[in-house]
Amino acid sequence: MTDHILTQRAGETGAVNVIRFNRPDKKNAITRAMYSTMARALIEGDRDETVRVHVMLGTPGAFTSGNDMQDFMAVAMGGSMGTEVLDFLASLATAKKPIVSGVDGLAIGVGTTIHMHCDLTFATPDSRFHTPFVDLALVPEAGSSLLAPAVMGQQKAFALLAAGIPFSGEEAERAGLIYKVVSSQELEPAVMAAAEHLAAKPPKALAISRRLIKPDPEPVIARMREEAELFSSQLKSAEALAAFQAFMARKK
Repeated sequence: MTDHILTQRAGETGAVNVIRFNRPDKKNAITRAMYSTMARALIEGDRDETVRVHVMLGTPGAFTSGNDMQDFMAVAMGGSMGTEVLDFLASLATAKKPIVSGVDGLAIGVGTTIHMHCDLTFATPDSRFHTPFVDLALVPEAGSSLLAPAVMGQQKAFALLAAGIPFSGEEAERAGLIYKVVSSQELEPAVMAAAEHLAAKPPKALAISRRLIKPDPEPVIARMREEAELFSSQLKSAEALAAFQAFMARKK
Protein backbone atom coordinates (compact mmCIF):
# COMPACT_ATOMS: atom_id res chain seq x y z
CA MET A 1 0.00 0.00 0.00
CA THR A 2 2.86 2.42 0.73
CA ASP A 3 3.82 2.22 -2.98
CA HIS A 4 0.69 4.28 -3.60
CA ILE A 5 2.59 7.19 -2.04
CA LEU A 6 6.15 7.68 -3.28
CA THR A 7 8.56 9.78 -1.26
CA GLN A 8 12.03 10.91 -2.22
CA ARG A 9 14.56 13.62 -1.49
CA ALA A 10 15.28 15.72 -4.56
CA GLY A 11 17.27 18.78 -5.50
CA GLU A 12 21.02 19.22 -5.61
CA THR A 13 21.39 18.86 -1.85
CA GLY A 14 18.38 16.63 -1.18
CA ALA A 15 16.58 19.56 0.43
CA VAL A 16 13.26 18.91 -1.34
CA ASN A 17 10.96 16.32 0.26
CA VAL A 18 8.78 15.03 -2.60
CA ILE A 19 5.49 13.30 -1.74
CA ARG A 20 3.75 11.87 -4.79
CA PHE A 21 0.39 10.15 -5.27
CA ASN A 22 1.09 6.97 -7.22
CA ARG A 23 -2.17 5.14 -7.79
CA PRO A 24 -3.01 6.21 -11.33
CA ASP A 25 -5.23 3.20 -12.06
CA LYS A 26 -7.61 4.56 -9.38
CA LYS A 27 -7.03 8.21 -10.27
CA ASN A 28 -4.92 8.48 -7.11
CA ALA A 29 -7.91 7.85 -4.82
CA ILE A 30 -6.66 8.06 -1.23
CA THR A 31 -6.85 5.18 1.26
CA ARG A 32 -6.26 5.36 5.00
CA ALA A 33 -2.80 3.83 4.50
CA MET A 34 -1.96 6.59 2.03
CA TYR A 35 -3.06 9.28 4.48
CA SER A 36 -0.81 7.74 7.14
CA THR A 37 2.16 7.64 4.77
CA MET A 38 1.70 11.30 3.80
CA ALA A 39 1.37 12.44 7.40
CA ARG A 40 4.53 10.57 8.33
CA ALA A 41 6.40 12.02 5.33
CA LEU A 42 5.47 15.59 6.31
CA ILE A 43 6.37 15.08 9.97
CA GLU A 44 9.68 13.37 9.22
CA GLY A 45 10.53 16.01 6.62
CA ASP A 46 9.91 18.77 9.15
CA ARG A 47 12.22 17.04 11.63
CA ASP A 48 15.02 16.51 9.10
CA GLU A 49 17.30 19.54 9.12
CA THR A 50 18.48 18.80 5.57
CA VAL A 51 14.92 19.24 4.25
CA ARG A 52 13.96 22.82 3.40
CA VAL A 53 10.78 22.36 1.32
CA HIS A 54 7.96 19.84 0.86
CA VAL A 55 6.54 19.11 -2.60
CA MET A 56 3.23 17.36 -3.32
CA LEU A 57 2.53 15.93 -6.78
CA GLY A 58 0.16 13.56 -8.52
CA THR A 59 0.37 11.83 -11.88
CA PRO A 60 -0.63 13.03 -15.37
CA GLY A 61 -4.38 13.60 -15.42
CA ALA A 62 -4.93 13.30 -11.68
CA PHE A 63 -3.57 14.96 -8.58
CA THR A 64 -6.14 12.91 -6.65
CA SER A 65 -9.80 12.03 -7.14
CA GLY A 66 -10.28 12.29 -3.36
CA ASN A 67 -11.08 9.52 -0.92
CA ASP A 68 -11.15 5.90 -2.05
CA MET A 69 -14.88 5.33 -1.65
CA GLN A 70 -14.71 1.69 -0.58
CA ASP A 71 -12.06 2.45 2.02
CA PHE A 72 -13.92 5.58 3.11
CA MET A 73 -17.25 3.78 3.43
CA ALA A 74 -15.66 1.16 5.70
CA VAL A 75 -14.82 3.95 8.15
CA ALA A 76 -17.94 5.98 7.47
CA MET A 77 -20.19 3.16 8.62
CA GLY A 78 -19.00 4.03 12.11
CA GLY A 79 -19.82 7.70 11.55
CA SER A 80 -16.22 8.94 11.46
CA MET A 81 -13.80 10.59 9.05
CA GLY A 82 -11.05 8.28 10.33
CA THR A 83 -8.05 9.16 12.49
CA GLU A 84 -5.67 8.75 9.54
CA VAL A 85 -7.41 11.57 7.67
CA LEU A 86 -7.37 13.88 10.67
CA ASP A 87 -3.71 13.11 11.41
CA PHE A 88 -2.76 14.02 7.85
CA LEU A 89 -4.79 17.23 7.88
CA ALA A 90 -3.18 18.26 11.17
CA SER A 91 0.31 17.58 9.80
CA LEU A 92 -0.56 19.66 6.75
CA ALA A 93 -1.86 22.61 8.76
CA THR A 94 1.11 22.60 11.15
CA ALA A 95 3.92 21.90 8.65
CA LYS A 96 6.90 24.07 9.57
CA LYS A 97 8.43 24.17 6.09
CA PRO A 98 7.01 25.56 2.83
CA ILE A 99 4.82 23.28 0.72
CA VAL A 100 4.80 23.56 -3.07
CA SER A 101 2.22 21.54 -5.02
CA GLY A 102 1.52 20.71 -8.63
CA VAL A 103 -1.86 19.73 -10.10
CA ASP A 104 -2.70 18.22 -13.45
CA GLY A 105 -6.26 17.03 -14.03
CA LEU A 106 -8.49 15.92 -11.18
CA ALA A 107 -8.27 17.57 -7.77
CA ILE A 108 -11.43 16.37 -6.04
CA GLY A 109 -12.50 16.92 -2.42
CA VAL A 110 -9.39 16.89 -0.26
CA GLY A 111 -7.51 17.06 -3.57
CA THR A 112 -8.66 20.68 -3.67
CA THR A 113 -8.56 21.59 0.02
CA ILE A 114 -4.93 20.41 0.38
CA HIS A 115 -3.82 23.42 -1.65
CA MET A 116 -5.30 25.88 0.81
CA HIS A 117 -2.42 24.84 3.08
CA CYS A 118 0.24 25.06 0.37
CA ASP A 119 2.45 28.09 -0.13
CA LEU A 120 2.72 27.83 -3.92
CA THR A 121 0.48 25.72 -6.15
CA PHE A 122 1.00 25.32 -9.90
CA ALA A 123 -1.72 23.79 -12.06
CA THR A 124 -2.39 23.01 -15.70
CA PRO A 125 -5.26 24.59 -17.64
CA ASP A 126 -7.05 21.21 -17.70
CA SER A 127 -7.02 20.90 -13.92
CA ARG A 128 -10.42 20.50 -12.26
CA PHE A 129 -10.81 21.66 -8.67
CA HIS A 130 -14.09 20.25 -7.37
CA THR A 131 -15.45 19.73 -3.85
CA PRO A 132 -18.74 17.77 -4.06
CA PHE A 133 -19.19 17.67 -0.27
CA VAL A 134 -22.80 18.86 -0.21
CA ASP A 135 -23.72 16.55 -3.11
CA LEU A 136 -22.83 13.68 -0.76
CA ALA A 137 -24.75 15.36 2.10
CA LEU A 138 -21.43 16.18 3.81
CA VAL A 139 -19.66 19.41 4.77
CA PRO A 140 -16.30 21.03 3.95
CA GLU A 141 -13.15 19.70 5.62
CA ALA A 142 -9.43 20.48 6.10
CA GLY A 143 -10.23 23.90 7.55
CA SER A 144 -11.45 24.96 4.11
CA SER A 145 -14.58 26.65 5.49
CA LEU A 146 -12.26 29.09 7.28
CA LEU A 147 -9.45 29.36 4.72
CA ALA A 148 -11.39 29.59 1.44
CA PRO A 149 -13.44 32.73 2.26
CA ALA A 150 -10.27 34.49 3.44
CA VAL A 151 -8.44 33.63 0.21
CA MET A 152 -11.22 33.67 -2.38
CA GLY A 153 -13.95 35.85 -0.89
CA GLN A 154 -17.29 34.60 0.42
CA GLN A 155 -19.06 34.10 -2.91
CA LYS A 156 -16.33 32.16 -4.70
CA ALA A 157 -15.78 30.09 -1.54
CA PHE A 158 -19.50 29.31 -1.48
CA ALA A 159 -19.45 28.40 -5.17
CA LEU A 160 -16.57 25.97 -4.59
CA LEU A 161 -17.46 24.44 -1.22
CA ALA A 162 -21.25 24.59 -0.99
CA ALA A 163 -22.56 24.84 -4.55
CA GLY A 164 -19.92 22.34 -5.66
CA ILE A 165 -19.09 24.22 -8.85
CA PRO A 166 -15.84 22.98 -10.41
CA PHE A 167 -13.03 25.46 -11.05
CA SER A 168 -10.63 25.13 -13.97
CA GLY A 169 -6.95 25.92 -13.52
CA GLU A 170 -7.47 29.46 -14.83
CA GLU A 171 -10.53 30.01 -12.62
CA ALA A 172 -8.61 28.74 -9.58
CA GLU A 173 -5.77 31.14 -10.37
CA ARG A 174 -8.14 34.10 -10.75
CA ALA A 175 -9.82 33.17 -7.46
CA GLY A 176 -6.49 33.10 -5.63
CA LEU A 177 -6.75 29.39 -4.84
CA ILE A 178 -3.51 28.64 -6.70
CA TYR A 179 -0.41 30.61 -7.63
CA LYS A 180 0.06 29.97 -11.34
CA VAL A 181 -1.20 28.05 -14.39
CA VAL A 182 1.44 26.38 -16.57
CA SER A 183 1.32 23.81 -19.37
CA SER A 184 1.37 20.11 -18.55
CA GLN A 185 4.93 19.91 -19.89
CA GLU A 186 6.04 22.76 -17.65
CA LEU A 187 4.25 21.61 -14.50
CA GLU A 188 6.81 19.49 -12.70
CA PRO A 189 9.84 21.55 -13.81
CA ALA A 190 8.06 24.68 -12.54
CA VAL A 191 7.21 23.02 -9.21
CA MET A 192 10.75 21.75 -8.68
CA ALA A 193 12.30 25.08 -9.73
CA ALA A 194 10.10 26.89 -7.19
CA ALA A 195 11.00 24.36 -4.49
CA GLU A 196 14.72 24.69 -5.14
CA HIS A 197 14.38 28.48 -5.23
CA LEU A 198 12.87 28.35 -1.73
CA ALA A 199 15.37 25.75 -0.51
CA ALA A 200 18.23 28.12 -1.36
CA LYS A 201 16.91 30.92 0.86
CA PRO A 202 18.05 31.52 4.47
CA PRO A 203 15.84 28.99 6.28
CA LYS A 204 15.21 30.95 9.49
CA ALA A 205 14.22 34.13 7.68
CA LEU A 206 11.97 32.13 5.34
CA ALA A 207 10.33 30.31 8.27
CA ILE A 208 9.63 33.57 10.09
CA SER A 209 8.26 35.23 6.96
CA ARG A 210 6.04 32.22 6.26
CA ARG A 211 4.70 32.27 9.83
CA LEU A 212 3.84 35.97 9.51
CA ILE A 213 2.08 35.46 6.18
CA LYS A 214 0.10 32.29 6.90
CA PRO A 215 -2.93 32.11 9.21
CA ASP A 216 -2.37 31.16 12.83
CA PRO A 217 -2.61 27.33 12.83
CA GLU A 218 -4.57 27.15 16.11
CA PRO A 219 -7.86 28.54 14.70
CA VAL A 220 -7.36 26.39 11.59
CA ILE A 221 -6.96 23.24 13.71
CA ALA A 222 -9.98 24.27 15.78
CA ARG A 223 -12.04 24.69 12.60
CA MET A 224 -10.82 21.31 11.35
CA ARG A 225 -12.12 19.71 14.55
CA GLU A 226 -15.46 21.49 14.23
CA GLU A 227 -15.77 20.42 10.59
CA ALA A 228 -14.85 16.84 11.52
CA GLU A 229 -17.57 16.69 14.18
CA LEU A 230 -20.19 18.01 11.74
CA PHE A 231 -18.85 15.75 8.98
CA SER A 232 -19.17 12.72 11.27
CA SER A 233 -22.65 13.76 12.32
CA GLN A 234 -23.72 14.08 8.70
CA LEU A 235 -22.27 10.67 7.87
CA LYS A 236 -24.88 9.16 10.18
CA SER A 237 -27.76 11.03 8.56
CA ALA A 238 -30.46 9.60 6.32
CA GLU A 239 -29.65 12.11 3.58
CA ALA A 240 -26.02 11.01 3.52
CA LEU A 241 -27.05 7.35 3.28
CA ALA A 242 -29.31 8.20 0.34
CA ALA A 243 -26.59 10.29 -1.33
CA PHE A 244 -23.97 7.56 -1.00
CA GLN A 245 -26.36 4.89 -2.27
CA ALA A 246 -27.12 7.05 -5.30
CA PHE A 247 -23.41 7.66 -5.87
CA MET A 248 -22.52 3.97 -5.69
CA ALA A 249 -25.41 3.11 -8.03
CA ARG A 250 -24.06 5.59 -10.59
CA LYS A 251 -20.57 4.09 -10.23
CA LYS A 252 -21.99 0.62 -11.03
